[in-house]
Amino acid sequence: MAFASCVKKVGKEAAKEQTDFRNNAFIQVYNATLGSSRNYVYVDAAAITGAALAYGGTFPSTPANFTLTAGFRELLIKDTLSTSTQAQQSFAETFQASNNYTIFTYDTSIAAKHKTVRNDIVVPTDTTSRIRFANFVYSPNPVPAVDIFSKRRNANVFTNVPVTEVTDYIPFDSRNSDTLIVRIAGSGTDLLNRVVSGTPPVTTFVPVQLILTPTRLRSYTVIFRGGWRTDLSSAATVRTLSLFSSN
Repeated sequence: MAFASCVKKVGKEAAKEQTDFRNNAFIQVYNATLGSSRNYVYVDAAAITGAALAYGGTFPSTPANFTLTAGFRELLIKDTLSTSTQAQQSFAETFQASNNYTIFTYDTSIAAKHKTVRNDIVVPTDTTSRIRFANFVYSPNPVPAVDIFSKRRNANVFTNVPVTEVTDYIPFDSRNSDTLIVRIAGSGTDLLNRVVSGTPPVTTFVPVQLILTPTRLRSYTVIFRGGWRTDLSSAATVRTLSLFSSN
């Protein structure tokens, strides 16, 4: 029998672990583009994503971000299928060091658009979390702004937010669950989705809502997405209130 061994010398590794992120920006991508299912993200022509980013998903899976060296960077978001009709999004951004960003994609696959927002991440010193609201519901025609109503507070927590607007973060109690409901701005009336079920079919109406149980110290985005005119719960593009975390 023969044995062979080697000595691993410190500092001679093929790729060193990065521990200094002072010159990096932190990025996540959220896909609110109706009809999309195979989004891939490239930075300076290099692929960043592994698996495809589907509608309603984030890259990386939250709570997480990918890092880029700060500065002027060229991005491309596209479907790689040769038969795809999805519009490619080619754009450039200047990212600041130590800042956190979310890139929202929205509209429909044939007219995909994007919006980059800097995330003002502040870790609370108490038991609270922080939430903001993003309105990326789709309609080919103008639609009213919306309010987000809190059942626990019995009051609006975000008011008169138009399509493509992203609010600032606000403190939110992480010790209790809450139900957030979409309302047409100023109406005081819940926005409803139709639900058709049973045999024979029975139609009921339920609010467009989200049950929120936040984790202490996390920063969340509550996002309104889907088709404004599509209110059947069985549809793939049903209008929906959902949640993702940035830290």
